[in-house]
Amino acid sequence: MPSFDMLNELIPVFVTLFVIIDPLGLVPVFIVLTQGTSAAHRRRMAIRACLTSFFILAAFALIGEGLLGIFGIHMPAFRIAGGTLLFLIALEMLFEKRSQKRNQRAEQVQQELEEDHDAEKTEKTKSKASANASTSGHTIPDDEADDISIFPMSIPFLSGPGAIASVMLLMGKFEDNIAMQASVIGVVAVVMAIAFVFFLASNVVAKRLSPTVATVVSRLLGMILAALAVQFIIDGVKQAFF
Repeated sequence: MPSFDMLNELIPVFVTLFVIIDPLGLVPVFIVLTQGTSAAHRRRMAIRACLTSFFILAAFALIGEGLLGIFGIHMPAFRIAGGTLLFLIALEMLFEKRSQKRNQRAEQVQQELEEDHDAEKTEKTKSKASANASTSGHTIPDDEADDISIFPMSIPFLSGPGAIASVMLLMGKFEDNIAMQASVIGVVAVVMAIAFVFFLASNVVAKRLSPTVATVVSRLLGMILAALAVQFIIDGVKQAFF
C-alpha cells in the first residue's frame, strides 16, 4: 500500500505527464483523423496508439539515462534542457498555441493520407468505394481506412519529445528510489488508459466540452506545468554548480 508521502510525490508526477501528453486536448485530433471510420476501427486505433506510446515512454524511462551517458550528457544538463522545453510548452498552452498547432497538424496529416489513398486507386475502385460508403452511412470500410495509430497519434502526439523528456526527468528525480521509478512507469500507464477512454468517448467528450472550459483548463494546467518546469531547471542548476 503506497504511503502518504509517496502519494504526495506521485501527484506532481501525474500532473506533469497528464499535462504534457494532454489526452483531453488530443480528442479533437483523434476525431479529425478517424472521421468517417467505423467504431471498431477507431477502437483499434486507440488501443494501438496508447499501447505503442506506453512502450516507447517506458523504454526511454528505463534506458534513457544510459543513452544520454553514451553521448556524454549528464542529468543536470538534461534537467535544465528538459525544463526549458517544458517551460516553452507551458507558454504555448497559456497563449493557446499548442492546440492550434495540433489541430493544424492533424488536418495536414489527414489531407496527406487522403491524397495518398486516392493516388493508389483507379477511378473504378473509387466509384465502388463511394457507392459502398453511401449505402452504409458514409462509413469507410475498415480495410480501406488509414492506420493513424503509430503516426501521428503515437508519434509525435502521445509520445513526443515533451513526453519523453518528462519521463526521463521524473526517472532521474527518483534515481535512488526503485519504488518511485516503478510508480512513474505506472503513472504513464494510467495516463495512457485515460487517453484510451477519452478516445473511445471522443464524440461525447467533444460535444460536452465547451471551448471556454477547454481554454480555462488548458491555461490552468499551463501555469502548473510552467512552475514544474522552473523547478526542474532549478534542480539542474543546483546539481550542476552546488
